[in-house]
Amino acid sequence: MKYIYMCVVVLTFFANQSFAEVSLPKIFADGMVLQREAAVPVWGWAEAGEKITVTFLGKRYTAKADKNGNWMVRLAEMKAGGTFELTVQGKSKNVITIKNILIGEVWVCSGQSNMEWRIGSLPIKDAEVAAANFPQIRTFTVPRVASSKPQKDVPSGEWQEAVGENVKNFSAVAYFFAKDLYQQYKVPIGLINTSWGGTIAETWMSAGAAKQIPDFKSQLEDLEKTPDLLEKAKKDAEEIRKKYADMGRNTETGIVGKWWKDDLSTNEWKEMKLPSLWENAGLQGLDGVVWFRKEIELPEKYVGKNLIINLGAIDDADETYLNGEKIGQTNSYSDKRSYQADAQKWRQGKNIITVRVTDTGGGGGIYGEPKEMFVGLGTERAVELAGNWKYRIDMAEAMNVSVSANPNSHPTLLYNAMIHPLIPYSIRGAIWYQGESNASRAYQYRTVFAEMIKDWRNQWKQGAFPFLFVQLANYMKFEDVPKESEWAELREAQTMTLALPNTGMAVIIDIGEGADIHPKNKHDVGKRLALSARKIAYKEEINYSSPMYESMQVNGDKAIISLKYTGNGLVVKDRYGYIKGFTIAGEDKKFYWAKAYLENGKIVIYSENVSKPVAVRYGWANNPEDLNLFSKDGLPVCPFRTDSWQGITVGNK
Repeated sequence: MKYIYMCVVVLTFFANQSFAEVSLPKIFADGMVLQREAAVPVWGWAEAGEKITVTFLGKRYTAKADKNGNWMVRLAEMKAGGTFELTVQGKSKNVITIKNILIGEVWVCSGQSNMEWRIGSLPIKDAEVAAANFPQIRTFTVPRVASSKPQKDVPSGEWQEAVGENVKNFSAVAYFFAKDLYQQYKVPIGLINTSWGGTIAETWMSAGAAKQIPDFKSQLEDLEKTPDLLEKAKKDAEEIRKKYADMGRNTETGIVGKWWKDDLSTNEWKEMKLPSLWENAGLQGLDGVVWFRKEIELPEKYVGKNLIINLGAIDDADETYLNGEKIGQTNSYSDKRSYQADAQKWRQGKNIITVRVTDTGGGGGIYGEPKEMFVGLGTERAVELAGNWKYRIDMAEAMNVSVSANPNSHPTLLYNAMIHPLIPYSIRGAIWYQGESNASRAYQYRTVFAEMIKDWRNQWKQGAFPFLFVQLANYMKFEDVPKESEWAELREAQTMTLALPNTGMAVIIDIGEGADIHPKNKHDVGKRLALSARKIAYKEEINYSSPMYESMQVNGDKAIISLKYTGNGLVVKDRYGYIKGFTIAGEDKKFYWAKAYLENGKIVIYSENVSKPVAVRYGWANNPEDLNLFSKDGLPVCPFRTDSWQGITVGNK
């Protein structure tokens, strides 16, 4: 997955700050949720030596600010409930009162875009808004910021209740996770959403942890040598913000003005030569919506034909129109666009193609190869589309955008700005949805992901708190023949991370979408994470895990697989009872599609092409979309392989 270049901020507001008044981190605010049954830390800043008094639930706690102005108290363990008030007072200089506090369960929610993905971006958003009446479920969203050094606080943020329109701002995965837990336990749930689309795991690690991984040594040394890296990014962002200051994110003029209409005047539109990322064509640092239009002359010989409009790759999403009528749309930064336009949609002579492009971060636009842009009849090229197109910016989001640095440019940048300021806020655990951006380095991820989890636990000093994560969904095109797969190797690395204590994994290999890296079914993702939480965090005796590989035996030309965590047994979701998704290989390491069936709770696999089985793989592909083996509890069998042959990501850095 692409690196996202956006929203890089240097948090310098604590440098040389005088703590004339008592202050608290921004996460301590009205509506906050505190962790039940824990000695909750409350901390902040004041003048050196100043005495601080914290009052909560009838108890008074005192502390004295150290020479650097830091202070902390720990509240006595509390039962779930609310609402309450907390006050913080220094030497009569100011009193801070925090209202509407709940005590319940607090979860950190982090990762990349599939964790960031909001309820408001789902097709079911209206139904969720209408049903949202959960004032005891609350979220605090950490702004997307980065820093080369650990920061003391985040720049802004507020707690929101899951009521009505508010719910649109909730991470969809986190919301469904919380809603399931709330319905189970009827205790308040606090969600700290600290996520950023397109980011790699190592940017979420502390410097101390990252330094233990040799692959990151040079990047960390580079960061130490260039302390002004993010200061320059801040200046770049300011220039970009000024450039697009007259373009807001709240309205889309293009939608209101129907810029897809073929009779629209484009006198004010500018020209851009395509294909090209728009950052390389003068729109540096722009994220948002840009419309493109091109008028073409259709040769007479193609009139009355069903033609294909080929546009190549578009970053991120597009809606494509022909003569004022929508003919297709795709949400994927890497998929090549090919849309069929039936004969009746074409006109003899002049035709207008309009493309609305939405970019949520990083490079944007119609950026493929010139040879990929044409109107065609089969392989026959009717009209070339590469060249000058008219364009107009509709919405611009350039808040803190950087062209000189990005959160993936060095390890630690997001840990410093989006995790470190939260520590040691008391939590029950963490949920995590990330991995797409590390797929090309899946073998390395075996180390990186496990070390990141251990790092967070070390930093929080709450022991091995529950860490629950989502395995990558099926994505990209379905392959007709068995192939090696980076995404399969990343899923394997995630599965291996379960060796760490108090970890759980939600397998979602059944709910991905081949054409969209952001599957819309976030409900089942949240529900499966909640199953893991109910077992790992709350000790319920339930079937929470997908079935997983345990062992293989060979009997003649057949391989016999045993699975663990099968719960109430296995079921094949196919009326003929055939199990799909298995491949088998002999000593030559060549894999063939295999036939498979259930027998006495085990899986028997064979192929007429393999007389002496050596290895079996299941769901080993980017998009094994036909998998049909589940537990009777409704959880898909986790993809696996029995071999340890070298994969295609070994050595990638």
